[in-house]
Amino acid sequence: MAPGYWLMKTEPDTFGIHDLARVGTEPWTGVRNYTARNFMRDEMKEGDLVLFYHSSCEPPGVAGLARVARTGVVDETQFEPSSPYHDPGAKREEPRWICVDVAYVETLPRLVALDELRGNPALADMLVLRRGMRLSVQPVTAADYRTIVAMAKKPPRSSASARTERTAKASRPARRPPGRAVRTKRAR
Repeated sequence: MAPGYWLMKTEPDTFGIHDLARVGTEPWTGVRNYTARNFMRDEMKEGDLVLFYHSSCEPPGVAGLARVARTGVVDETQFEPSSPYHDPGAKREEPRWICVDVAYVETLPRLVALDELRGNPALADMLVLRRGMRLSVQPVTAADYRTIVAMAKKPPRSSASARTERTAKASRPARRPPGRAVRTKRAR
């Protein structure tokens, strides 16, 4: 059976690709969105491949690769009263929040930034590129996965085009006020 492909967002100052490289495997806890939970609970399978996406940072983008090591993992943070992800309605005999264990595969040679993803017409249908899409776990196609891995192995666009892009960005208003970061991994 062919693997599935996913993009999973995390804040690198909370848990980044280097943290996953250090620990090897980690349960993807703290997801408190039912759609993201349902993807992990109902659709992910062992061996599925993951684009490890750094969010709420500058620049956001795909930083590494991982794979689903185990499914059906109970998110223990739902039962911990001291956890920010505690769910008082969750019961041990009927857990509400199920996650997966994610295993490190590799750190990409370079981060493939969100702006670069947006600039590639082959990736136009990716969920992460849709306005307002904040889902922390989302499916991607095999073609999108391969395209992004290939992009990471090539040098980034020229500094002249990056400079032009920065200048254009500086003239646009920010999408949200500074300091209002979107919490993703571990804070959904």
